[in-house]
Amino acid sequence: MTPQIETDEHKALRAAVATLGAKYGREYITRTIAEGRPPTELWQEAGKLGYLGVNLPEEHGGGGGGITELSIVLEELGAAGSPLLMLVVSPAICGTVISRFGTEDQKRAWLPGLADGSLLMAFGITEPDAGSNSHRITTTARKDGADWLLTGRKVFISGVDMADAVLIVGRTEDARTGRLKPCLFIVPTDAEGFQKHPIDMELNAAEKQFELVLDDVRLPADALVGDEDAGLLHLFAGLNPERIMTAAFAIGMGRYALSKAIEYARDRTVWKTPIGAHQAIAHPLAQAHIDLELARLMMQKAAHLYDAGDDAGAGEAANMAKYAAGEACVRAVDQAVHTLGGNGLTREFGLASLITAARVARIAPVSREMILNYVSHQTLGLPKSY
Repeated sequence: MTPQIETDEHKALRAAVATLGAKYGREYITRTIAEGRPPTELWQEAGKLGYLGVNLPEEHGGGGGGITELSIVLEELGAAGSPLLMLVVSPAICGTVISRFGTEDQKRAWLPGLADGSLLMAFGITEPDAGSNSHRITTTARKDGADWLLTGRKVFISGVDMADAVLIVGRTEDARTGRLKPCLFIVPTDAEGFQKHPIDMELNAAEKQFELVLDDVRLPADALVGDEDAGLLHLFAGLNPERIMTAAFAIGMGRYALSKAIEYARDRTVWKTPIGAHQAIAHPLAQAHIDLELARLMMQKAAHLYDAGDDAGAGEAANMAKYAAGEACVRAVDQAVHTLGGNGLTREFGLASLITAARVARIAPVSREMILNYVSHQTLGLPKSY
């Protein structure tokens, strides 16, 4: 038998999530942005239906699936025009890290709520002076008796106003060498010394971006997730799903934009036939579709490798998937707007706002240039310049 790229269960999940997405659509997301609030109703319904925690363990309230299933959820919501950015963060990064490396108490405290949407966790890694170089992170944790004291700054942290806690990437001192090593801490957003400041963004999104200031935030010993000496392993266990889910976000957005352009090209008649009959319109749309399909194949490969436990293989594929999806999304959105001409810039058709949004997948969570660096060094074996 020829193996299926997607199982019948996956196809059924796509159809079910697409139905939910169509119920809300782009108009809902546009309205929440205008009202300055998060997409709470969609988030809660997705949680009630089991979609938010589809990747989390069944024994802790999840669906028992993996990143493969969660990426389907995000892609289909995006294709309906109503993506949930915090799917990348709360269940994909934080839920994965806690389910793989957390204590039983941490799993019981957080995973059921992350799965049903009653709890939400943000993720804090980016710093003002570190950029894509996680080795330059300066947020540090030091022991104070049995507690930890966490101090530092983070920027471009999504959805902190919605979150109950932030999974913070900090550094602790190795007692043997004196060198700093990465560690992950669960930091409640109401902790003393925890400050959040919104960043004024040109990007219109329902989820806001924040700068965090951590001023000697006191945390109990059990705020540390996983082994203090294996923080880098734990970190990348969350970053690979982040890249896969960013690819899903981009592919969904590209599919949405493309569907609007196709609909317009079928109906819009300027001369004797609809404009979609002209190759100058049809061929770029066909190419955009091909690019999105190819990016999806790499995303599916990355998700499969990750769910199979191949962290090294998943790392390479996840970076490639994120790169391919980001490029395909930007091209699809650009072509969609261009297909509509002046209408592509109107609020009525709602595509112009995607021009800025599409670039997010090129920039975050890691730039396309850093992915090219990764592939050239790790895959091709070329020397580093840094």
